[in-house]
Amino acid sequence: MDIIQILKKVNAVLTDDHFVYTSGKHGEVYVNKDAIYPHPVEVSEVGRLFAEKYKNADIDVVAAPALGGIILSTWTAYHLTQLKGREILGVYAEKMPDKSMAFTRGYDALIKGKNVLVIEDLTTTGGSVKKVVDLVRETGGNVVSMCVMINRNPEGVNAETVGAPFDALGVLKAEAWEESELPHYIKSRPINTKVGHGKKYLESKV
Repeated sequence: MDIIQILKKVNAVLTDDHFVYTSGKHGEVYVNKDAIYPHPVEVSEVGRLFAEKYKNADIDVVAAPALGGIILSTWTAYHLTQLKGREILGVYAEKMPDKSMAFTRGYDALIKGKNVLVIEDLTTTGGSVKKVVDLVRETGGNVVSMCVMINRNPEGVNAETVGAPFDALGVLKAEAWEESELPHYIKSRPINTKVGHGKKYLESKV
């Protein structure tokens, strides 16, 4: 199965609705990445897809931003370990109170001087993955490549904007608008409060 089929299997791809994204913009397509994490077989398969793509690359460590990236980095490192016949480590970066990213728990020592594959579940603006790419370099690691599970904005998120070789397991365009520019057919739909940031957005309007 390809990545889109896997996500659809666990009902993680939602369409024809009104969502508020992390960026604060609105749209009608949502990839509910959290829907896949309870399913170990499917998560393992995603890790295998990442690993297969980079099985011939010289990689020592897989790094990703928390929270979803914790699971993905471990499974990807596991499958790379199987494919390469040597241990590949999986680590994650955490968001600090000032919104920066950091390798805590001694993980910075595992990055220094190593070849690193940076992975992420979704990209819309590419901001968080760029932070991890920069962090790996600041920590003394070499970024071999950056790869995402789903790229929702291929025009805006690419090797040039991320600042490293870039790829995706799949592309699922999710056009996003500012609320004032939202097409009427989406604006007329009630905002989904179960996934995304719709609930928080509506509470902020009260």
